[in-house]
Amino acid sequence: MPCDRCERPAVIDQPYCSGHLCDRHFRDSVEERVRREMHRQLPRFAGGTVAVAVSGGKDSAVALVLTQRYFSRRPNVRLVAVSVDEGIDGYRNATLRSARALTARLGIEHRIESMGERLGVTTDRTARALPGTAPCSFCGVWRRTLLNRAARDEGATVLVLGFNLDDLAQTVLMNLARADLGRLERMAPHRTRQEGLVPRIAPLAAIPEREVYLYARLRDLPFDHGECPHAGAAVRNVFRDILWQLEEAMPGTRQSLLRTRDAFLRGPRRPAGGAASVPGRCSVCGEPSSGPRCRACAYRDGAGNPFNTPVPSGMP
Repeated sequence: MPCDRCERPAVIDQPYCSGHLCDRHFRDSVEERVRREMHRQLPRFAGGTVAVAVSGGKDSAVALVLTQRYFSRRPNVRLVAVSVDEGIDGYRNATLRSARALTARLGIEHRIESMGERLGVTTDRTARALPGTAPCSFCGVWRRTLLNRAARDEGATVLVLGFNLDDLAQTVLMNLARADLGRLERMAPHRTRQEGLVPRIAPLAAIPEREVYLYARLRDLPFDHGECPHAGAAVRNVFRDILWQLEEAMPGTRQSLLRTRDAFLRGPRRPAGGAASVPGRCSVCGEPSSGPRCRACAYRDGAGNPFNTPVPSGMP
C-alpha cells in the first residue's frame, strides 16, 4: 500500500486515523507529534537542566533521542540521563549496557542510581522476602523515588519519562476502574511544580507503543528487547489485554482515555481541598508523601531492609 503523502511503500498502518505512511513520513510524523507534546507539556520553558529517565528499552531510547532533538538549538538547556539499577539478575545488566551505548553515542551525561546502595533494598531480594506481593508494586515506587532524587540532585527543572500512548491509556483505565481520582490527577504529565518533586512529562504521550518500536528500529537505536522476569505478576497486564481488545474493536480508544483524563483535570469535580496535589512529608525520610509515611519507606519496612542501610533523612 502506498504512503498517504507520497508514492513510496507504506511501512505502517494507523487504524485510529486510517493512515498509511512510508518510513520518511512516519519518522516526520513521530517527531512532529513529540514536538507538539513538548510545547503543550512545557509551556514557556525558560531553560535549565532536563533529566531523562533511561531504562535501556525502546521507549526511553526514543524519548532521549527526541528530547535531545527538541532542545538541540537551545544552548541554555543541559541534558542528563538517569538510569536505575534495581538489582534484577539476568535483566538489568543488559538494559544498562544499551543505555550506556545510547548515551555515549549521543554524548549525553549518564547517571546510574543503585537501589541497593541508595535504599538498601533490591527488587530480587524483596521479591523473595515478600512472596505474596507483586514485585512491580514496590519496584515501581522505589524506582520513582530514585529518579526523583537524582533529578533533584542534578538541579533538573523537569524529568522526562518514556511513557507512550499505550502506557498512559492503561494507567487512566486502571485508575478509573479503581475510582482512584487522586492517582488519576497525580499521573504524568504534571502541570504544576510541587515542593520536593521534579515535574514529570511524557513527550511520547501521542505515540502508540508499536510506533515507538518502529521508530527505534528505523533510527537504529540501541535498546534491549528483554522483559523483566517479574513483569508477569503485574496487574497492569490485565488492563493491557483489555485495552488491546478495545483498541482493535474501536480504534482511537487510547486517545479517548487520555482526553477523559484531561477533561477531568479541567472540570470542577476535583478532590476536595486539592489534597491529592499537595503532598506533605514522610516522617521517616522527609520525601514528599500523601500520608504520614511514604510508600517507599512502607515497602522498605515490609522487606526488612535486608542490607540494614540507614534510611536517608531529610532532603538531599
